[in-house]
Amino acid sequence: MTFWRNLFVAASLLAAPFSVAHAETPQTVKATNVVLVHGAWADGSSWSEVIPILQAAGLHVTSVQNPLSSLADSVQATKRALAQQDGPTVLVAHSWGGTVISQVGTDPKVTGLVYVAARAPDANEDFVALSKQFPAGPARAGIVEHDGYTKLSEEAFLKYFANGVKAEQAKALYAVQWPTAASIFAGRTTEAAWHSKPSWYAVSKNDYTINPDFERFLAKRMNATTVELDAGHLSLVSHPKEVAKLILEAAGQPRS
Repeated sequence: MTFWRNLFVAASLLAAPFSVAHAETPQTVKATNVVLVHGAWADGSSWSEVIPILQAAGLHVTSVQNPLSSLADSVQATKRALAQQDGPTVLVAHSWGGTVISQVGTDPKVTGLVYVAARAPDANEDFVALSKQFPAGPARAGIVEHDGYTKLSEEAFLKYFANGVKAEQAKALYAVQWPTAASIFAGRTTEAAWHSKPSWYAVSKNDYTINPDFERFLAKRMNATTVELDAGHLSLVSHPKEVAKLILEAAGQPRS
């Protein structure tokens, strides 16, 4: 009996490291912080519906005021916010902000990336050329440029950018849309953090700004955990609970 008992103990010890390794896969790393990055024609307040849900779950939340003046400026703003986090952090981006977190997300503090109807470029990729493989959303026809900066016309913003958002709320978001440098859309990253960090993606099925099939392509390319929402481009405003659940999952709190 002693021989068999010792053999069982030895087998248990050999098996132990494999169970621990499985429990500590990147998907299950618990984050204490979330940094949110908004996209073009928006500001940090676009996350105002999502933030209280994350805070109620005990997470420390920071919404970056993305300057949208250049890729380099936006990257630096996010890096400054990330440097102030005290531990494991999930980086979240909407729309063009996905370019920023793809660059910044290689930081050791970052445990996961969440893309919400967002760009997800590869390193040094011509993302504009890639996007032309899919039909353009009608919102882009409403881009108005002045002195090198762009905004969306009121009609395009309300009808196509903020479709699915309550009318009063959409008008308020239109009023605070941040001017976006025309040059940022062609900016190229030198990193693609989604190659090395676990990623999540929320596809907006009724998106008129980024083609939903393009979003699906990007999510599949990065092997992201993906959800599809019956939402327009601003799902973070119209479907904050669903977006927050995905972020909570990325932070190590499984969706219910």
